[in-house]
Amino acid sequence: MRKTLKPVLFTMLMVASMKSVNAQVDPHFTQYYVYPSWLNPALTGVFDGDVRVSGIYRSQWGNITSPFSTPGVSLDFNTSKNMNFGVSALRQKAGDGGYTYTTAYGNFSYTGVKFGKNEYKRMAFGLQLGLIQRKFDPTKLTFGDQWNPIFGFNPSNPTSEVLSDPTAISFDAGAGVLYFDAEPGKKSNLFAGFSISHITRPDDKFSGTGDATFPIRYTGHAGLRIGLSNQFSITPNFLYLSQGSASEKMIGAYGQYKAWQDIDLLVGANYRFEDAFSPYVGFYYRNLVFGASYDVNVSDLGKFAKGSNSFEISLTYIGRKKVRTPGVEFVCPRL
Repeated sequence: MRKTLKPVLFTMLMVASMKSVNAQVDPHFTQYYVYPSWLNPALTGVFDGDVRVSGIYRSQWGNITSPFSTPGVSLDFNTSKNMNFGVSALRQKAGDGGYTYTTAYGNFSYTGVKFGKNEYKRMAFGLQLGLIQRKFDPTKLTFGDQWNPIFGFNPSNPTSEVLSDPTAISFDAGAGVLYFDAEPGKKSNLFAGFSISHITRPDDKFSGTGDATFPIRYTGHAGLRIGLSNQFSITPNFLYLSQGSASEKMIGAYGQYKAWQDIDLLVGANYRFEDAFSPYVGFYYRNLVFGASYDVNVSDLGKFAKGSNSFEISLTYIGRKKVRTPGVEFVCPRL
């Protein structure tokens, strides 16, 4: 009995907390700048290097039921012709029902709009095309008619429930725009972007009616890199997301300290309104960036369930054909 209580409790809590939210909410990340294709396709290829490989893993709700795990990987590279390309994939596995949410995208951005002194002020425009697959495992589901009033629940009992197709695949597309100030040596560099996801309104075949569509997701993000000295900078950042009747607001900041010649230390925190407080630590080592964050849930659901915290780890590799010249670092929008 105790083994089945947690999933039931979790379902009840989720239903209670989502009464006013009748929208599909995409998987999200606390370290959202690590996974640029999720945030904004205009970020494709916008970094100080030639090729970037990023990986991120998120786990949540592990102390209530089977963890919601979300790994994501992306690869993007830039060219000398202001055209950048990338690919990305994400897979979320949720709960005890074998449910998975998988996306695969190809990304393109154009970064040829440059203006201001030495053309350091720049605009980028991005496009994203791909597929969404959602799937569940019927053998892992349980139904009311499998309950016997004498012997109790028996998963081997047949069920009259008919599940026609446990898999749904839809075409998807998104677009975005980005502004950033890449001038080196400035006291502050601003970056801001806006993206639209699911502009093709993919079919939601798992809805109650079977003919619903994914609501469009609108994402706004911005940050300001402030150089306090040659060794230390701080970057306040902001994220706003709206999808259907659901929304998410997050603010935060992180500091970057040059501890040794090849090592920068990162420390900071984000606050997701009415949801979680998330401390963050990481470091740069040559071409590698490692990050770890932990979401401390402060919502009513987290309090009732005595915790329900989440964590993320990320690793990014940036490849460069040429050695970067000290003192003229390209300032790119990143966390």
